[in-house]
Amino acid sequence: MGEENRSLKRAYNKLVNNPVIEDYALRYAPKSFRRWSEFTVANAALGGIAYLADFAIGGSLAVSYGFSSAIVGIIIAFVIIFLTGIPIAYYASKYHIDMDLLTRGSGFGYLGSTITSIIYATFTFIYFSLEGSVMAQAISLYFGVDIHIAYAIAALIMIPLVVYGMTFLSKLQLYTQPLWFILMIVPLIAILSNNPSSLSIWTGFGGEVHYSGLNPLYAGLAAGVVLSLIAQIGEQVDYLRFMPDQNEKNKRKWITMVLLAGPGWVILGLFKQIYATFLAANVSSEVGFVKATEPIYQFLYGYHYILGYGFIALTIATIFVVISQIKINVTNAYSGSLSWSNFFSRLLHIHPGRVVWLVLNVMIGLTLMELGVFYALNFVLGFYSNVAIAWIGAIVSDLLINKHLLKVSPPLVEFKRGYLYNINPVGFGSMIIASIMSILAFFGFLGSLAQAYSPFIALAISFILAPIIAILTKGKYYMARKPSLRINKMDEEVQCVVCGYKYESPDILDCPYHKGHICSLCCTLEKECHDMCKKEVKL
Repeated sequence: MGEENRSLKRAYNKLVNNPVIEDYALRYAPKSFRRWSEFTVANAALGGIAYLADFAIGGSLAVSYGFSSAIVGIIIAFVIIFLTGIPIAYYASKYHIDMDLLTRGSGFGYLGSTITSIIYATFTFIYFSLEGSVMAQAISLYFGVDIHIAYAIAALIMIPLVVYGMTFLSKLQLYTQPLWFILMIVPLIAILSNNPSSLSIWTGFGGEVHYSGLNPLYAGLAAGVVLSLIAQIGEQVDYLRFMPDQNEKNKRKWITMVLLAGPGWVILGLFKQIYATFLAANVSSEVGFVKATEPIYQFLYGYHYILGYGFIALTIATIFVVISQIKINVTNAYSGSLSWSNFFSRLLHIHPGRVVWLVLNVMIGLTLMELGVFYALNFVLGFYSNVAIAWIGAIVSDLLINKHLLKVSPPLVEFKRGYLYNINPVGFGSMIIASIMSILAFFGFLGSLAQAYSPFIALAISFILAPIIAILTKGKYYMARKPSLRINKMDEEVQCVVCGYKYESPDILDCPYHKGHICSLCCTLEKECHDMCKKEVKL
């Protein structure tokens, strides 16, 4: 295109230009916006862990596989989730970038991470639908409305709550946390105090398989379902990117909060799923196996020891469920809006604003709710975990091995289009191969043992392949060109020649097409340059 077109300023709409609404959906989170303390950010991140899908998952696993297999599978899965979450949380907090931007610079390339954007978006709307279903079950039972109407209420109420992003969500999570915790713990205390046989009922629970002992195949299948939660670290990172900079003064507090709110979410997750197996085992004799997996019946059973099976018990149980599900589904909706923003900005070079993709994510989640995804929980999550863990395994391998041990990956995590190859075979290739092999195993093509442990196959292959491919390619496909921008301070503001706004230097790059400095979003949305800045190194 001619010089005349290059000089035209890009004008963003009001949704994109408002940082409180947009929340830097496609950008580095600047220091000027990160005004929250370490505790506030960590508390907001952990607020979403109030979700009750853990109770649905734990209850479902106990019913499907019995006590011992469910417990062992849950513990194995959460150990893996914790360990893989540590490097991801650290790098995202250090460089103030979300999961998609981290993926780009961790072995996937600029366009290679579009697939992982879909994987992550899928996680958010699958869990949005599961959490929304739990909330709808409570609304339907309490108010007597049709379940399909309750689905719509549970989904659509999230849109106005998520519009203002981190600014509102940090306050919501802070003020609801104490009440939520009390309402969760009281039923456990009530059952243990009033039913001495509850523990023996739990440990002897055989579920549908009528076997409470350990079966290695059942334990593997249970772990596979729980491992679908490995992508939860992405939602933690969507908050952790707003951490203040680490320095000598706050180093200990910073690391503690990052560990607690990053991989540390599994501590509460593990407790909730084991708690759920206890509730399901005890309530199943009264309501049957199907309803024993529904959190509203689990907690109604707990509260009845204090309040009986009357209106007050149902009211408190419903309040608890609604608070819990609002706390998590605002996070699911928020994270999904970020992921869709990243996906469509690269695929179509458009960005109408995070709020537009928020509505899309909510509507997809509502559709799944109406289709009854809750009642296919084990299959849906078991299948999804194969792809999710292949993605996470490749990232973790790149951050730990390729960057630190082999040093074939750049020490900094670069996310800007103008500096990256479109496809980096290191992460992208290892994820694709691992996903294919584990999905074949999941559907039984590699035998019953491999079927039960298919997510572990995905993790092993992606983790091992990433450094092998990095060595074979000699790290060639990480950086398409070296940055030439001279920066005096990390928080120095530089004006973008395309949109005219000023951004902190980590969000700026030099552009030969526009002959000046441009921001990362203008670079992402540029349709006419045809990647001329890296035309000799296209992949």
